[in-house]
Formats: sequence, structure tokens, C-alpha cells
Amino acid sequence: MRVIVVGLGVQGHKRRKHAGRDCVASVDPQNREADHRRVEDVPLSVYDAALVCVPDEPKVALLRYLIGNGKHVLVEKPLWAVRDADIAALEALARRRGVVCYTAYNHRFEPHYVRMRDLVRSGELGKIYRCRMFYGNGTARLVRESEWRDQGAGVLPDLGSHLLDTARFWFGGLADDFEIMTSRCYENRAPDHVVILSRASSPTLELEMTLLSWRNHFTCDIFAQHGSAHIRSLCKWGPTTFCHRTRVLPSGRPPEDVVTLEQDDPTWALEYAHFAELCKTTPATDLSNDIWLNRLLRRLGKTAIREARR
Repeated sequence: MRVIVVGLGVQGHKRRKHAGRDCVASVDPQNREADHRRVEDVPLSVYDAALVCVPDEPKVALLRYLIGNGKHVLVEKPLWAVRDADIAALEALARRRGVVCYTAYNHRFEPHYVRMRDLVRSGELGKIYRCRMFYGNGTARLVRESEWRDQGAGVLPDLGSHLLDTARFWFGGLADDFEIMTSRCYENRAPDHVVILSRASSPTLELEMTLLSWRNHFTCDIFAQHGSAHIRSLCKWGPTTFCHRTRVLPSGRPPEDVVTLEQDDPTWALEYAHFAELCKTTPATDLSNDIWLNRLLRRLGKTAIREARR
């Protein structure tokens, strides 16, 4: 498969690295390292797919061009649009053209995320009561100095999209009642610390995201009928630990099954391999997850901005 990378920033460099020899060209309007300034300058005959790593606003137009010309597309999350109908139209176009439009949520390939999904699906935990996730990094200053990142709802679409997608990855469909519990601009113009909650989802979900965690960190705690499950950190920030505790009745110290990993981040390579396989098999593009996320994040974003300005 021959691919091009559109947007040669941090994400674009990672995508190009893991595409390896598949990458035949790069596109970026400002980075002089790129081969082309505009995607339209790349001959359509030289590539089969594109890895799109650009800011949110130009995504729909870029995808419309690429898909309309019969190219498979991997686009960095979130797939943002002013209207949900724009995403639905991309899905319909991809199906008509027989190509794949895939939104990248690389954390789905994190080993402990997969382990958590499998534990939830096994039913071993029984009824799951509550899930609490925290995702923090220390990029407040970098975001503030960025020409395009410190705007809008800030950390909410950036890290919140990962957390919401992870919850759907583990638990399936979620309720639409998410609300902003707190939204603050501590160092940035856009919200840099947000907490959201869904009481109607099963399980109850509390998701916290911040740019103020000076050591990058992720935690998850799931509390359930027959025990609990916990994740501490990710491979890229390792070591990362998964702990499954089995409840003792009526009470007592539970036995623990603990797995600790110390390894390089495998998610980028695994996700590229997954995308390449999708391009071979060309299943019908399904952007329903993106439509749900776009609608929810757009609604929450308005509240987050308003709350942060108080």
C-alpha cells in the first residue's frame, strides 16, 4: 500500500515513521521538510491512502477530496465537523467509492485497554457500577504557545475524545446525558482542566482531563459487583499496571491479579497494521461513533467554554 502523510507535525512524523516504506510523500503548507505544500499537488496515481494529521477545521474538506478521488483515509481524532450531516456525508461518499475512512484512536491498541475490554466482556466482574478515568499531561505551555491548539473547548475535544471513545470501546453505547462538572482555564485561554459526568450511562462515568499534570499520567478505576479493575499509566509513560481484584464476601482483602508492562508504545504500529488490513478488506465505512462524539463534544464544548469564563 502506498500512503501519503498530510500534516507533518508531531502526529504526522509518528505516522510517517510507522508507515515506513509505504510512505511515498508528505504534505504540509509550512513544514519545509514536506514534499508538497497542498494535497492537490500530489499526483493521484502515486498513492492509495492518506494519513491525515491536521487541525480540526480543514479535516472535512480534505477528506471529501481524498475519498472523492477513491483514496482510503486514516484521520487523527476527533473527526470534527460543524454539522453532523457533514460526517454522515463522508460516510456515504466512502461507501459509494468503496474506500475506508477510519478515525484513529490509537489507545484502543494499548495492551491494558484491550485487557480491560476483554475482562468487561467476560462478565467476570458482574454488574459494573462505576468507571472513573483520569487523563493528564503537562502540555499547558506548549498548547498556549501553539497557533491553533489553544482555542475552542481546549482539552475537552483533545483528551476528552480519547476518554469517551475508550468508554465506548469497553462498554458499548453510552447515554447522552454527560454534563460538565468543572471547566477551568488555569494557564490557557481555552479550558485546560475539565471533568464530565454521565449518571445515566451503565456504568456511571466520571472522566477527568487536564493539561496540568506535569508528569503525564492515566488512571482508570472500575468498581463492580464481583470485584474491581484498575489501570495505572500507559506504555508510553510506563511502567503500566493492570490490576484485577476479586471481591471477598462479606468483606476482606481481595486476591489480586496484577500485570505490569515495561515496553515501548505499540499502539501506533498496531493501528497502522489494522488500517492497512482494513484497506485490503474494505468493510463498509461506519462513522456512527464519530457522529455521536461530534454531537456530544460540540454540546459539552459550549458549556465548558461558558463555565471556564465565569
